[in-house]
Amino acid sequence: MRLMNQMLVIIASLATVVGAAAALPSSVHADEPTREYANRLTPLTDPAPLLADHPEFVEPVIERRRFEAPILVNDEGADLSVRAWRFSYNARGIIEVPNRLRSDRTAVIMVHPWGIDDGQGWQTPEPAGVADFCTPEKNHLAGRHTREVIDPLLKRLRPHVGFVMYSLIGEVDPIRKRLYRTFDNNPTSEERAEAQKQLAAKLDEFDYQGEPLPQVLTVSQDLPVRDYFRQFPGLDAGDHFNHAGFWQQPVPVTSDITVFPDDVLIFDVEGYAPLRDFLKKNGIYHVLLVGYATDMCFCRTTAGYENLSRDFNVFLVGDATLATFPANATPRYATNAHISFASLNQLVTQTSWIEIDE
Repeated sequence: MRLMNQMLVIIASLATVVGAAAALPSSVHADEPTREYANRLTPLTDPAPLLADHPEFVEPVIERRRFEAPILVNDEGADLSVRAWRFSYNARGIIEVPNRLRSDRTAVIMVHPWGIDDGQGWQTPEPAGVADFCTPEKNHLAGRHTREVIDPLLKRLRPHVGFVMYSLIGEVDPIRKRLYRTFDNNPTSEERAEAQKQLAAKLDEFDYQGEPLPQVLTVSQDLPVRDYFRQFPGLDAGDHFNHAGFWQQPVPVTSDITVFPDDVLIFDVEGYAPLRDFLKKNGIYHVLLVGYATDMCFCRTTAGYENLSRDFNVFLVGDATLATFPANATPRYATNAHISFASLNQLVTQTSWIEIDE
């Protein structure tokens, strides 16, 4: 789990999904141009598993019934192919949908690439603090996923797409405003170099030492289980274990990403409207979404798909995300479950399905 005490794993019931789907508008807005889309489903014979390129990180998706649908997004002058899929209970299977996008109308957004336990200075507090994927070992695994899956995708797409962007937590601060390009500022190389020094000093001066686990709990005779969890919950990211001021540090983009000067930082605290307006102002229609954590930040924060899919054509890159994985040594099954759940109302692609025309 990634944020504070109140952030729990999101487990929604099928009834909730059905209710939400029923509440979706049945038609486009009256002022939007329209076209007829032939919702023709052609069965696929013996298709290969989905999300199978990185099975260490994501368990492949296997569904017996698969269909091919006609092309959905088809930009004039397109140079980017993004095949995608979704699941439909009503269609009784997975539907694969080809798409042809203009890359200059496309942004790649990475949700919460926290620079923790990566050598920059911000560290998981010991002996019992929690942050990001909540243990240094799990943070290192996520860092390797970033290096092996996400960073190569960004390097491949960056020369073509409109923007590469990163969303991060925390208040808008002067260090990160001078370290990264933002919606309203693009610092000089001199400003970035000075901000990098200030960031290192700021993160290094913090005391990453919290309190140990409690040794004695006081529980009632009749309800000891209730009292046990009230005093010793599964996730406490507060000052006791993390040390006061931990969450006020300027969280950098992870060093596992090769950040370029024109990459744009999104401050979550500013909310969705500035992000939406920036993308629209710059002619962005499509978003390829990568990052962490599939079950929480990836869907419900400022740059999460629940916001973006209201205003843009969003494609979740299913093998370029990881879900939180408590009580497990691997994120592969949790990520499979949460990306599959998202596919009820989102299009999912994978890194090998995103191709730039040569």
